[in-house]
Amino acid sequence: MAKKHRSEVLPYVRERTADRRVGAGVGPGDGAGLYPPPPAQPEAAPPPVAGDRPGSGVPGHHRRTGVAFTRQKEIPLETAAGYVASEAETAPLYDEEGNVLRQLVRGSQVTYVVEEAGKDRPDQVRVPQEDGSFAWLDRENLADDLSGVVTLKTVYVRRTQNLTDEGGDPTGPLVLRGQALTVTGYRDLAADGSVSYYRADGGYIPARYVRLTEDQATAPYDADMAQLHADRGDSWGGGDAAGLDYDAYEKPRFGGNVMPDTVKALYLNNEAIRNPEAYIAVADGCGINAFVVDIMDGGAIGYASPVMQKYSPSAYADAYNTLGSYQAAVKKLKDAGYYVIGRITAFNDPNLAADHPECVVADLSGQPLKIGGMYWPSVYSRQVWQYKVDLALEAAETMGFNEIQFDYVRFPDGTWDYDEAGTIDYHNDNDESKAQAVQRFLQYAADRLHGAGVYVSADVFGECAEKYVTAYGQYWAAISGVVDAISAMPYPDHYSASGSWLPWEHPYETMKTFGEKAAARQQETPSPAAVRTWIQCYNAIREPYNTYGPDEIAAQIRALNDTGNTGGYMTWNAASSRDKYRYVSGLLN
Repeated sequence: MAKKHRSEVLPYVRERTADRRVGAGVGPGDGAGLYPPPPAQPEAAPPPVAGDRPGSGVPGHHRRTGVAFTRQKEIPLETAAGYVASEAETAPLYDEEGNVLRQLVRGSQVTYVVEEAGKDRPDQVRVPQEDGSFAWLDRENLADDLSGVVTLKTVYVRRTQNLTDEGGDPTGPLVLRGQALTVTGYRDLAADGSVSYYRADGGYIPARYVRLTEDQATAPYDADMAQLHADRGDSWGGGDAAGLDYDAYEKPRFGGNVMPDTVKALYLNNEAIRNPEAYIAVADGCGINAFVVDIMDGGAIGYASPVMQKYSPSAYADAYNTLGSYQAAVKKLKDAGYYVIGRITAFNDPNLAADHPECVVADLSGQPLKIGGMYWPSVYSRQVWQYKVDLALEAAETMGFNEIQFDYVRFPDGTWDYDEAGTIDYHNDNDESKAQAVQRFLQYAADRLHGAGVYVSADVFGECAEKYVTAYGQYWAAISGVVDAISAMPYPDHYSASGSWLPWEHPYETMKTFGEKAAARQQETPSPAAVRTWIQCYNAIREPYNTYGPDEIAAQIRALNDTGNTGGYMTWNAASSRDKYRYVSGLLN
């Protein structure tokens, strides 16, 4: 109950009463003749009092025929403190005539008069004002405590997602676009009356991802764009393009963490990071402004992470570096003025396969399948989501990474025979398509990392620039619309030969073809990411094993710029060869 207290007293009530003397106030037409008046009796004058006016029957007052005024009575005003409650961020306060006086912010404290409901305003309470007057507040907009200030009963899901616990982990049920949720509480009430999360049965959902009506929740952001994707269907088993989210999401800009408009980065593996000074010496003066540093590259573990110790002890045991030495090395890169990106292989992880085989793509007996020489934690597994995002958050906080890059954000390719035979278990507990799972993981990761002031990027195959959903669940528009940078890997030697025409012998033409397709795909999402592309910085692995030197590197960069993909590049050289980096450094700018 609201706490009641005695406040200021009401202004004295001046009671107007009829004079009870017989015949007083009776004049012509007022019933005269019904009861004859008694003979007039002389009034005894009271003793004179100093200050009395002559002829007055009341001290200090002139006599008034027929009306007398009693002494003012002091009536205390009983008030209580409550809180403004509303479905929206504010609630109206009304004046005496019923006009809106002003808006009160939801959750703000308000003092009101405790009294029985009046017959004229049974659904309102009086709110004392500073000038001594009263305003009126609807009773439904009053709560005894802060837990009751959100009165919204139902919201509708705009973005499909898992409800989360208070820590943000995706432990709740999957709720679908247009689904009605009964509001049972909220979290994080802001000074403007808005809330960050609504609580429903099973967990929390961000307020920005719900709407007040089903129609609002299900309406396409751009009907023409939605139809374009729907027409593409499902070509290779990765999922129907119509089932993905194409809403507009504003790309964040963090004041204390500025992403360069054009990122030019060298890649450092888990051994290279041990010698940051040597790579800084290569980068200085050649246009490089960033580094990509491995946190986890499959089974190659960057540092002994407490999060790994919790989720995957074998990964913790396999770490190349101590937490302290790795942290010191990354700090040197940052102190030298470089933008530093931490790379995590999300769904390629042999250690997790050993520690938690129940999360890994497996045969029907539950035995993890080694596909393409790798073990694949399932993109459908929310336990894997939680592990990789917790690792990303830890690395960003502990090491100071400006951005987290997720590689292997996909299902394994080359599963056609398993799929046809029905001998593969992806652990698809929510009946999602592959592309839906990929997009929803990145949405979850972006929400968590953006909340920590960190950017998010995703690596995709060069094939992802095609118009279809790939067999392994990557679809350009569904990924670019969510992350801050999309990083394709269109290495010339990864493309198939066409007769005697070998793509790796034509790095400019090969990259230009990719760049034109990527630019077209960027037009198919309302909030495209920066296109920051991996370039081949190693000698071709296919005959005739061309050497990739300054000319080949420059050709790829030029092709990206010529097609309008100016978000930058990253040099892929698995060995992080300083000799190769030095050799090509003159043309990296």
